[in-house]
Amino acid sequence: MSKRVVLAYSGGLDTSVIVRWLADRGFEVITYTADVGQGEELSEIEEKAKMAGAVEAVIDDIKEEFAREYCMPLMRAGALYEDKYPLLSALSRPLISKKLVELAHKVGADYVAHGSTGKGNDQVRFEASVWALDPDIEVLAPVREWEFKSREEEIEYAQKHGIPVVATKEKPYSYDRNLWGVAIESGPLEDPAAEPQEDAFVLTVSPENAPDTPEYLEIEFERGVPVGINGNRYSELWKLVWDLNEMAGKHGFGRIDMIENRLVGIKSREVYESPAGLLLLKAYDEIESMVLDRFTYHYKITHVRHPYSEVVYNGLWFSTLRESLDAFNDNIAKLITGKVKFKLYKGYGDVVGRSAEKSMYIEDLATYSPHDSFDHKAGAAFTKVWSLPLKVAGRVRK
Repeated sequence: MSKRVVLAYSGGLDTSVIVRWLADRGFEVITYTADVGQGEELSEIEEKAKMAGAVEAVIDDIKEEFAREYCMPLMRAGALYEDKYPLLSALSRPLISKKLVELAHKVGADYVAHGSTGKGNDQVRFEASVWALDPDIEVLAPVREWEFKSREEEIEYAQKHGIPVVATKEKPYSYDRNLWGVAIESGPLEDPAAEPQEDAFVLTVSPENAPDTPEYLEIEFERGVPVGINGNRYSELWKLVWDLNEMAGKHGFGRIDMIENRLVGIKSREVYESPAGLLLLKAYDEIESMVLDRFTYHYKITHVRHPYSEVVYNGLWFSTLRESLDAFNDNIAKLITGKVKFKLYKGYGDVVGRSAEKSMYIEDLATYSPHDSFDHKAGAAFTKVWSLPLKVAGRVRK
């Protein structure tokens, strides 16, 4: 077995130290850095990785693949973990894992490595995804094994080995950002009773400081895919998501503050920003409510949304269950052509209008005007038959 390893590399303190730590143990380290829309300048990544001891550094722009093959299936599922979290961090891990395996095959590496800790969710997501794709690859997680007990010890090690790191002291917050939003944790946020300070947020302004005038925003869908904003068509899906984050974020929309049940069994206080994710989830659901019959719509709410969120959160992206749920959602997506209008104002993003090409909303049936075409006499018979079990039970009790 060769001692060649492909490392998921962000360029931060942990992964920079991992490069040197693995090299010291005889590994030939190739770093892999994915651009999933984190909004960071990656031009210096290659130099930083090689200064840390990497023999090769790969930088990969996968924003469009992430948007189309990962964000869109999640949107079509309507998935929110514990009805709050839009799964932004969990969503990027299987794609990065897939790229690690592909690169390992290309360069002949028998190992891949990540920088996750032993009590986080990401260790499971990375390793389950890698082994689903190639069960023979060995996964290394140096942070779970190494001798460093603090960030200060890591910094000292980095300085000793000439590893370029910007950090010189503990940052107050930890961030994980991609197209779907930002995860913010650590520091003052570890006190669940403390209100998040404004300096923690990245994508959203304080609702109090948002514009005093509402802004209307219309998202257009074609066959389950968002294609336009306010009449402007997009050829790149990632750019549409990026612009939605900016448009909604400036109105303070998209903040989430929750106590989350982690996969490893502990509770954690998590703060998220997902302006685009929450808008697209709401918009998609609005069109579904117009085009799906009651039985299908209720089935999806009960049997698809929650299971899908569990699958993604628990690192089971490359499972038959996820593929089967996607097949259900993809069939529905054929009907999702329409427009949804939002009113953005002071932290709110309210749906104020919707239309759909295959709409089942029939105004003549819904109206209470003289144009009403519903047979009200049929309602009496329907109510009698529907209520029969309750009527029989009432007789028994009486």
